[in-house]
Amino acid sequence: MPDVGIFLRDASNTLLLEEYMKKLSLLDAAKFTSPNPLSLICSRTPSGSTNIATVSWWTYLSLEPETIGFAMMKTSYTGEMVRNSKNVVLTIPGEALAKQVMQCGTSTGRTKDKAKDFGIELQSIPECDIQIPVHSVIAMQCSLREFVDVGDHYLYICDVKNVYCNEEEKALFAWKGYAKIAPVQA
Repeated sequence: MPDVGIFLRDASNTLLLEEYMKKLSLLDAAKFTSPNPLSLICSRTPSGSTNIATVSWWTYLSLEPETIGFAMMKTSYTGEMVRNSKNVVLTIPGEALAKQVMQCGTSTGRTKDKAKDFGIELQSIPECDIQIPVHSVIAMQCSLREFVDVGDHYLYICDVKNVYCNEEEKALFAWKGYAKIAPVQA
């Protein structure tokens, strides 16, 4: 915290918040909490292909049972696919996918086969009918437990069935909101 002696105080000597902090929107606040986790949500379409969506709003929720959550706009095609099939794979993309991550985040799978159109090579994982991108650092195979209305998004709460890792890949993160997609440099 900065030297608060130089800031204004009220009659009781309490520091006035508005004198040293600026009010922001939640979207603007995300720029100051970078890097943000970044994932690709993989779901299966009715035709059997893999749909891919970029999501940075995800988190671990519980270790027992193993549970994760991610949020997506209510209108999301990927969310619709997850709600219909109850299955999803959350992957952490590797550095080689930086360009495709941005492309997947700016288009819809409702009208586009993102893997094919953006040149994303896919691979299978055991016991799963949803393929994932090659160059994934982590793949969490999940079943949808429930989804919750949280405003303009749904929060998808998922039970983790299996987790796979490729330790050779470097995870991508979203910087300054989504202004930059890159790994963390040590």
